[in-house]
Amino acid sequence: MNIDLVITELAPGGAERCLAELAVGLAETGDRVRVCSIASLPSADRGQLVDKIKNADIPLHSCECDHSYQFVSAYQKLAKWMQAGQADLCQTFLFHANVLGTIAAERSGTKKRVGGLRVAEPNRFRELVERWAVRRMDSLVCVSDAVQLFALQRLNCPSARSIVIPNGVDVSRFAGAPPLDWSAIGWPRDAQVILFVGRMHPQKGIDQLRRHIDRLIPKDTHRRMLLVGDGPQAAEIDAWIEQVGDGRIKRLPWQPDVAPLMRSAQLLILPSRYEGMPNVILEAMAAGRPVVCSRVEGIDELLPARAATSALQTYRPGDEAKMLDLVDAFCTAPETADEVGASNQAEVRNHFSMAAMIDAYRRHYRERLRENSAD
Repeated sequence: MNIDLVITELAPGGAERCLAELAVGLAETGDRVRVCSIASLPSADRGQLVDKIKNADIPLHSCECDHSYQFVSAYQKLAKWMQAGQADLCQTFLFHANVLGTIAAERSGTKKRVGGLRVAEPNRFRELVERWAVRRMDSLVCVSDAVQLFALQRLNCPSARSIVIPNGVDVSRFAGAPPLDWSAIGWPRDAQVILFVGRMHPQKGIDQLRRHIDRLIPKDTHRRMLLVGDGPQAAEIDAWIEQVGDGRIKRLPWQPDVAPLMRSAQLLILPSRYEGMPNVILEAMAAGRPVVCSRVEGIDELLPARAATSALQTYRPGDEAKMLDLVDAFCTAPETADEVGASNQAEVRNHFSMAAMIDAYRRHYRERLRENSAD
């Protein structure tokens, strides 16, 4: 198969990492793969996915379009790139790529166009535009059942034209990471660290953590909170941390490798308002740690309601009292945290491997192309 993979950008993130793993996996089994990023390619420590793709000898192109006013230029560059390659199938990831990539693939004569929906974001303008793009796709890959339902209800994508392929994770990378000594950042070696990893953005619900910080990490205890990530609220959060002022809370900027942090934390917390299937939850599970997270899109597939550990780790979005109770339970009973973490790791190893994700994409592409041959 000749496959073009198009994404909005390649700075490390859940969708970006899955695309890179997919590209390498397809290439290793003999498929011809090309990758295009609409935005400029990241460099330095944020260029790890770029390096992964290049090291696999996969052609990588960038439209170098980083602003909305470059929409027309991005389309023209994408169309020219696609015409030069004439792929059998184009797979797009994320909103901008779904729109621009689908238009360019349609007008460049690509046989099959497959979109990728990663998050159930309630944004009426985006829904309107993406609905228009979805009509021009042969199929839509959704990252979870909840996202597939969102596509049906909000993007008018019939279930018959969509498929669910969950994210995968490299379990060995997280399970085998060396734990971090918390004294390296000025905390007691035996600190009980509540870890948040993600964008500093209202979507992630960090305001809920701020409201209850003295309950989450009481003074005169070994509990600490570490926030990891960048984003539009970073300066505001830094100012709040400085105002609290006693060293119980720290924020680190984006980190190229969070596996040691995951392995060493007491638990991961994610009070999101909406998601698709949060990769950070998969990563914490792979590291063998418990999570406390709101039951948003994708969570029921990672932590099924029928599973014994689900009630210990999830709560209804907005139920901040329940969130606090769950955190207290893991911090006051470390043995329970370890048991739940081990169960999480087994679940991910059995059901969310990277190999399973790549095989599911490959099967879907072959099915779409067989349809084209039948026509």
